[in-house]
Parts: sequence; C-alpha cells; structure tokens
Amino acid sequence: MTLAAILAAVALRIALLGLSSGVGATLTFFPAMILVTLYAGWRWGLGPIAAGMAFALWLWAGPRGGGLGEDEVATLVLFLVSSMIITAVAAGLRASVVSLAEARRLQIEAEARLEVTQNSAGVGPWEWDLQNDVLTLSSTARKNLGLAAEGPIDMSALIELIHPDDRAMIRSGVIAAVKAGPHYEVEYRLANHPEGERWIHGQGEIQRDENGRALRILGVNYEVTKRRRAEEGLRESEARFRALANSAPVLMWISGEDGARVFVNDAYVAFAGVPYDEALVLDWRSRLHADDLKQILKAQIAGEASRKAFSLQGRYRRIDGEMRWLKSFSQPRLGPGGEFIGFIGIAFDVTEAKEAEVKLTGLNELLADRVQEALSERDAAQAALTQSQKLEAIGQLTGGVAHDFNNLLTVIIGALDVLQRNPDDQKRRDRMLTAAQSAARRGEKLTQHLLAFARRQPLNPEICRIDAMIIDSESLLRRAVGEGVDLTLDLKAGGRATLTDSGQFEAALLNLVVNARDATPPGGKITIVSQGVDLAEPQGVLPAGRYLRVAVTDTGAGMDAETLERAFEPFYTTKPVGKGTGLGLSQVYGFVRQSGGEVTITSEPGQGTTVAMLLPVREAFSPVEVLAVRPPATRASAHVLLVEDDVEVGDLIAAMLDELGHMVSRAATVDEALAIARTDPTLSLVITDVIMPGGKSGVDLALALAEERPELPILLSSGYAGQELGRAQETPWLLLRKPYALDALAQAMADAWDRHAPIQTAGKRGKAKV
Repeated sequence: MTLAAILAAVALRIALLGLSSGVGATLTFFPAMILVTLYAGWRWGLGPIAAGMAFALWLWAGPRGGGLGEDEVATLVLFLVSSMIITAVAAGLRASVVSLAEARRLQIEAEARLEVTQNSAGVGPWEWDLQNDVLTLSSTARKNLGLAAEGPIDMSALIELIHPDDRAMIRSGVIAAVKAGPHYEVEYRLANHPEGERWIHGQGEIQRDENGRALRILGVNYEVTKRRRAEEGLRESEARFRALANSAPVLMWISGEDGARVFVNDAYVAFAGVPYDEALVLDWRSRLHADDLKQILKAQIAGEASRKAFSLQGRYRRIDGEMRWLKSFSQPRLGPGGEFIGFIGIAFDVTEAKEAEVKLTGLNELLADRVQEALSERDAAQAALTQSQKLEAIGQLTGGVAHDFNNLLTVIIGALDVLQRNPDDQKRRDRMLTAAQSAARRGEKLTQHLLAFARRQPLNPEICRIDAMIIDSESLLRRAVGEGVDLTLDLKAGGRATLTDSGQFEAALLNLVVNARDATPPGGKITIVSQGVDLAEPQGVLPAGRYLRVAVTDTGAGMDAETLERAFEPFYTTKPVGKGTGLGLSQVYGFVRQSGGEVTITSEPGQGTTVAMLLPVREAFSPVEVLAVRPPATRASAHVLLVEDDVEVGDLIAAMLDELGHMVSRAATVDEALAIARTDPTLSLVITDVIMPGGKSGVDLALALAEERPELPILLSSGYAGQELGRAQETPWLLLRKPYALDALAQAMADAWDRHAPIQTAGKRGKAKV
C-alpha cells in the first residue's frame, strides 16, 4: 500500500510537470501520505514523507549536479513540517473512524444479543409515536399478539385484538398514563387467539418534551398465560384448602418462619371464641392448664427449634370454660428450594379418648389382677402336679434307696461294733473309721441328691454340662430301673452345655427312664444317648443352630399311632389304675419347651420307643470349673450359741466346737436362744438349725437377732429341703448343709465372721451419719 502510493505520487508529478521543472516537486506526495496514514497508520505515513523529500532532492540537485538554494531548502522544511501536521491529523482521523467502527460493531452485537434474549424470553419491544399516531412493533411483540411479521398496524387495530372485556381497561390505562403517569402497565387477554386464552403483560414509559407533553411511549410486551393459569390454580387450591380446612372438625393452623400464624380454620376460631384476626395472634398460654404449661412450653420450644415434626398434648380451656384435652401434630413446611418456611399444624380433641383411657386402665388393672390370680392358681396347680410326679418317682425309688441305705448302715454299724470290741487295735481302728466315713459320705451324697430332686422352688437356670448331670444321676437312675433291666449310658455330648435347671432336667430324665422301665420286659435294655446335633435349617419350632440331644431308648412293646398322638396329654396313661398319673411325659414336654427345646417320640408296636429331648447349646463362661479347696480357718476362742433341738446332733456339734477351742452355750428353742442372747453380751456367733419346734424357725431367730443385736454374726444350718430352706437361702446369712465335717464347720464359721464384718462396719457408719 505504501509503495503503491509513493509510485503513484511520483508518476503524477512526472505526468503533470515532467522532470525538467523543479516547481511542485513535493506536492503530489501529500495525498499519498494522507491515504497511507488513514489506511495503515502514522508509521506507514512516514514513508511518503521520506519519499517526497528524496524525490525533491534528486529533482533539484541531481540533474544539475549543484547544491540547493535557499528557496529549495525552505521548501523542504515547509514540506516536512506540513507533512508531519497532515500525518498527525490523518492519524487522529483514522483513530476516530476505527473507534466509531468498533462502537458500531459492539452496538450491532449488543442489539443482536438483546434481540436473542428478548426472543428467547418472549419479550417484544414496541414504540408508539403519540404525535403522529404511529405504532412500531418488533417481531417478538407481533408474535406475542398473534400478528403477522410484516404489515401496518395502528392502535385502533391493536384494540381489536384485545378481549372485549379488557378493552375499556386498556383505554383508561393508556389515557391515565399519558395524562399523568410516568409508567404504563396492564395485563389483558387476546380475543379469538388460535391457541385459546392468551394473557399478555404490557408495560412502558412515557417520554415527554420540556413542556411535559407526551411524545411517545416506549415499552415491551410478553406472554404471561402460564403464570396467570398457575395463579388461578393456586387461588383455586387455596380456596379448596380453606373449604376443606373449615369443614374439618379439628383445629388447623399455618405459621410462618417467625412462628406467627398466617391461617387458622373455623374450628380453631370457634374453640378460641374470638374473631379471626384475634385468633391469629391468640396467646395459648392463657388457655393452658397450669399443670401442663411448663411441659407444653418446653416441648414446643424444642420442637420449633428443631424444625422437625413434633407433637404436643395438654389441657386447654375452651371459650365456654371447659378444659379439653388437645393432641396436636406440627409438620414443617418447605419452600420450592427446600428451605424451611414455617409449620402446618392440626389438633384433635381427645377428651373422650382420655376419659375412655382412664376407664380402660381401671378395667385393665382389674383384669390384670384377675389374670394374675388365675396365673397364680395355674402355677400352683402346675407346681403341685410337678411335685406329685416327683414324689411318684421318689416312691418308685423307695425300695432301691432303702436297700442302699441298709448297705451303708451295715458298714457304719459294723465298723463301730468292731471299734467297740477292739479299741486298742490301731490298725483295725483306722481301717474301720475309714470305711465308716466313706459309707457316711455316700449316704450324704444320696440324701442330698434325693432332697435336691424333691425340692419345691422356682426354676433356677444355669449353664450345665449334660454328660456331667447324667453321670451324677446315674446311681439314682439305676435304682429306678432295678436289676431286671439293663441300663446303658452312651454319652457323646462332650463339652457342650445348655442353660437349664438341673433338678428339672434330672426329673425329666428320671420320668423318661421310669416310663421306659415300665414298658420294658425283664431282660430288656434301656439306653441313654447324648450327642451334639447341628441343624443347618429350621426343624419344626426349632431354628437353625447347635443343640444337645438326649434320647432314652427302650426295647419294650412300643406305641401305636393313637397312643403316640396323645402321649404328651396331661393325665393320659396306658398304665393300670394306681400305677401312674399320666404326668410324666407332660412334665418332660413342658420343661423342654420352657428351655427353648423340643421333644420327639419315635415308636412302633413291637419295636420299642425312643423319646428324645433337644436342648439349645449355651456356652459356659469357662470350659473348666475349678473348685479351690481352702484350709480350715482358725480363730481365737469365741463364745458360740448353738441352737439345736435334736439332742444327739447338738452334742456332736458342741463337741466339734469344743475341738475347735470355742466355748458353747446351748438352746433347744427360738425363745430360749433369744433369752440367752439378750442377757449374755459375750456371744460372738450364733449357729442355729433352720427347722425348729414351737412354730418359730431358725430364720425367725436370725431376723429377731438382726434387729436386737445387729453386731452378732449368724450361721444357719439345715439338712431339710422344704419351704423354710427357701427362706433361708434368700437371707444374707450363710447356710451350712448337714451333715458336715469339722473342717467344713470351721470354714463356715470363719466365712460368717468375715461376711459380717463389712456389714457391721457399714451399719456403724450409717448410724454415725444419722
């Protein structure tokens, strides 16, 4: 561009004046520098300036070969200054043109974006020239009104497009805006629109001259049909809600985020007995029952603070003065964005339900008392039946037990007779004493076993190893079976244990063995098998898990289908009259089911019978139980009160106490013991039998002494297993079982002193505080 302008300037100079004349050597370069500067900028405009000076120097000095004159030098200086001024002006003009072009480009882009935004949003600009009554509508404005994209339109024609019911409103709105209002805003419906009812929102601004005369209105229109329909739906929804709420027989309300109520229904107003506006701001604390006020306020504050659903219940005073029970439920309200905007609540009058609840509670308590009485009678009857079954089994054991005791007594009596005849034979005396003591301990174990089996007391579940319990019961079972039937034990349960009452288990096992004995002819066989069973799937009433199976199998006559079906029924028996109560299997069934297990019977006529008990496995705390044997405790000589009604037993215990180095006072009754204890302050221990004559027991004595002499230790002793022993076990005092040896007596006395020491100390501290 620059080179072309320079060449054009040179060519023009040569064409007009040639090369012989020096006049106007630089004039043709001015247009060139202006064009180049306007097109490319001032830097490129310097090119024609330099070229003009070079051409003038060549033209003036080159052909003649001489120097420049003063006029020529002045001309060059004038050219240079003029060129710089012209270039600067051209550069400024160029910058202005460029700025205008950029502004125009930005304006076009902004107008394009605005048009896109308006079209996307459905906003149509329009202009109404009030002086010339010319209405100009954009394409979007025409589209909103349902007009063609092109064509003339005036205000009168536009009015015809509006719904007849809205035309008067449009005219009055326009007139009012032209006269005084700076703004114009209306909403109207279009008439006969192909898409049905169509709402248009129009708004504009009045432009006036300096005299306040309206010149034109600039505005926009856009469709609001969806919004109007939504508003109409909302109004209908609110109307339906109000109608529903006001027809409901319960109190309803809506509150805002600040807790102020914004709506209440007719039932709410009626209960409050005040006008609607007053009901909105009613302070319910003035209506709450005084006993409910604190609890209700605390729960309400916590519920509203949580902004979660909560419920209240209390007594409120109705307008007629009656206190009514109201139960309310408040649910949080959420806005479109999930934000909390208040609560909606409902309250029910539950006064009648409360009154019915009070009556029902009374009836339930009465019914519970009667049910408890019935259950007590049932439990007593069940206990009596169970005890009678035990006694029946014990009765069947009487012969074998008597035989065993006769054998034991034979050993003891024989040994004592030999000792009496040979008092000086040390070797024979030691042997006979050992035999007598061994027989006595066997008798003690047999007695304790029978007493434990026959005891009357509630179930006492404990972790027990089945095989160990069966082994402990073996001697009793063999006596029940007798010598005519072979009894075999096949114990394979290993270390598995169960949670059960050992006495009930032994009773159940004995019942099964006795039944098997009665069904087995002489020479037959009874087998007791124990083993672990794992159920992978539920079986009957038993869930999957680990179990213990104890089965008693006999080689007797077996049972037919009818007998099998009724085997567990109480009092059902196939034995002759007087030979059985029919309670054996029912007792087994009840015990096993209460222990969480199941009983099964497998039998066929002529094939014998197998009755199996499945008990759930319960792990013990320790796989091995170790009994630590402590040496007999010793204590300095003490004064002991021995209360024993049996003279021979009392003599023996007194001798044992004397052997231990203690002084003994004797009493045969409770009253006699109380008399001694009240007058002798030197007593340091009381040993009393539990079963005493005269209607008072050793437990009664211990309770009386605890009141009168709380510092005196007490040791209970008994070989009985009845109800009074149950009382003794529930007391805080130690119980020493008869018979016992000297070491056991010494240890029990030491334990009684040790146990009483902290109790006595605690009692003294308690009195000191008082």
